[in-house]
Parts: sequence; structure tokens; C-alpha cells
Amino acid sequence: MPVSETTDRKAVAGLDGTASESDRDDATTDPNGLPINELFYSLQGEGRLAGTPSVFVRTSGCNLRCWFCDSYHTSWEPTHAWLELSEIVAEIETYDADHVVLTGGEPLLHERSADLLDELASRDYHTTVETNGTIYRDGPIDLVSISPKLESSTPTPERSPSDEDDTSWERRHEADRIDLESFTALIEDTEFQLKFVVTDDGDLPEILSVIAELRDAADVPIRDDDVLLMPEGATRERLAETRGRVAELAMEYGFRYTPRLHVDLWNDAPET
Repeated sequence: MPVSETTDRKAVAGLDGTASESDRDDATTDPNGLPINELFYSLQGEGRLAGTPSVFVRTSGCNLRCWFCDSYHTSWEPTHAWLELSEIVAEIETYDADHVVLTGGEPLLHERSADLLDELASRDYHTTVETNGTIYRDGPIDLVSISPKLESSTPTPERSPSDEDDTSWERRHEADRIDLESFTALIEDTEFQLKFVVTDDGDLPEILSVIAELRDAADVPIRDDDVLLMPEGATRERLAETRGRVAELAMEYGFRYTPRLHVDLWNDAPET
């Protein structure tokens, strides 16, 4: 269910904090709903539940801008339709699935995401929330999949996918990409996994540093088994370049390796 193919920067800008006052006035939003980019049924491709049939609810809007973002049309070029929670739930119920994945973009950017999680919990769905970890919301989550964004994700002028000659997102992304307070609140609240997107060996020192800081800050244990290394790549060709080395790094450091099954199966097709 692709819900929109029209770019709507104004509406999402009001949510990610980049809107001017006139943009906020012009933005079309629904206080009773969420900006939905895609809603579809597929296999979970990543993490400890890889291979699980799931309904994916992909919200639009993100407070960060990874240069390698594999959901470009939720961040750099946001597209969506505003759906009321009742419409979202009704669409989910058309699929024969017990698992729902709330993803983005950054789904916890939106206050109504917590209300959607309440609705899903009342219907006994297992919910996974895929988040960059910089925003905490109080809601029933069965598995929070936190993907801390490393320095290698920052959209420098050399690797930004945007054609605009503007470094504002480089500065903002670098300033906001790690929030230990939010990370800690999320992992202390529910079952979790830490899923790091790895571009090359150079990412490991920062990964080890983030894990050490989290272990010092959190009141719950963070096991090596809770840490997943995932190769960067939204196409089969790119994954072929990164996954071998990332698998070796997982073995070397005692972390888990997570595949990207949806890319292996369907390359970069939408709704996968």
C-alpha cells in the first residue's frame, strides 16, 4: 500500500523542526493521524526477528539525514498521506500477521506513534519499533531496534545525496545523532537490540565507545549478544562489497551479524 508519491517537505518540516513559520502555517497535517509513506506486508529483513512475516508501517519525517538512508522518501524527499489511526489499524488487520514493525523515517518523531502502539497492544500484536534512538516515547513496545548513527552516516558535502549546496543538515545531523539519555530510557523500558550500520572497519572504535558509554549509563545489562552489526547497502551490489568484512568484524568482536534479507531477496524494490 504505497500511500503517496507526492513530495511534501512542508508538512514534514513542521515535524522535524526545519519549517519556517509560513511553512508550518501551510502544512497539511492531521492531529488524529500519522504521515504514512508505506504500509505493506513482507518479511522482517534485519535483526533477531529476521525472516518473520510482518506488517510494516513506515512513517514519513526524520530528525536526522543519513547519507545512505534506504528510505530516502521519508527523509530527504518526504512523501506520505495522513492517515487516521483507525485507518492504519484497519489496513493492518487485512493481513494475516502477528508482528507489526513501526519504522520510518523516525517513527518516534510523532506523538501519535505512541497511541498507535497502544491500539496494537490492545489487539495483541507483537510490535517492533525501528528508531535512531534520539527520541523517547512512552508506549508499549515488544522490541525496540535502536540504530545509533555513527559519524560515517553524516551527510558531508562529498557524500550527501542532496543536490542543494547547504551544509545545515551536516551540522545538525552530527550534533543530534547520539543521545545517550534517550538511548538509555529506551533500553531500560523494553527488550532491545542495538543495530549498527557498518560501512567499514573505521566504524568499530566509535561502536565500541557508544556501547561502553551506554553500559556505564544504563541500569540494565547490555550483552554482546544485544549488539548487531549490519552491512551498509541498500542494493545487492553494495551489500556484496560490505557484508563479508562486516561478518568478519562480528566474529572478531563477538557481536551478532545481521543480514538484510529484503535486499538479498528483492534488491531495492519498494514495499520490501
